[in-house]
Amino acid sequence: MTARARLTMFLAAAAVIAAFFTAACTHLPPFGTDSHSYGDRAVAAALDRRTANVVSAVNFDIRAFDTLGEESILFGTVLGATLLLRRARDERHRRAEAERVMPTTRLFGALLLPVTLVVGVYIVAHGQLSPGGGFQGGVVLATALHLAYVAADYRALKQLRPLAALDVADSLAAASYSLVGLAGLIAGGAFLKNVLPLGTFNTVTSGGTVPVLNAAVGVEVACGLIALLAHFLDQAVELTEPDQQRDGDT
Repeated sequence: MTARARLTMFLAAAAVIAAFFTAACTHLPPFGTDSHSYGDRAVAAALDRRTANVVSAVNFDIRAFDTLGEESILFGTVLGATLLLRRARDERHRRAEAERVMPTTRLFGALLLPVTLVVGVYIVAHGQLSPGGGFQGGVVLATALHLAYVAADYRALKQLRPLAALDVADSLAAASYSLVGLAGLIAGGAFLKNVLPLGTFNTVTSGGTVPVLNAAVGVEVACGLIALLAHFLDQAVELTEPDQQRDGDT
């Protein structure tokens, strides 16, 4: 395909998208209004499903299928990075060297690591009750583990990071989201239908499938980010080309 043909196809597609986008924007409510049809319906649906956090109700109930796509994008990103950053034939592993860290930094990281882990678990577990959820809590959990790298060195991080187990957990968490959707299809006749008991409003067990999907996303995001950073750190710290290895030996 020539460059002119590609440009013609792009301009045609852009014109169609611009027309639909303009038509959609003309039907939006004016800025600053107190009422919004989607917001009113989302709040009513969240309360009906006994989910205190309306955002989580939208992400994991009303539009749970969209969240499945977002989770799949992250999983595909981790998988693609794993394939691209795998060790090449002309690369060799070298043992990471011990790093000198200031005592205050080491103490700060050692104290903050367990606190950050608890905060991450809390954000994931209470995603249907308060701001936060699986995506945010998963990032906090991944950050907590890497405090070991900041407060100590790469060798300490590797001891706390069972990468093989995290890869399996990442895959299982991503698959569990679809399995919950299939359970809704079997029990309720629709994919990702909220079929679990709704529980008591404003409690950890409320929301039906919302806390289950929220936990699956939290595990998938945490494990995925840890695995992704592991491959980048491996490239920066441990992998070396033969010429660099010979120079280091001399």
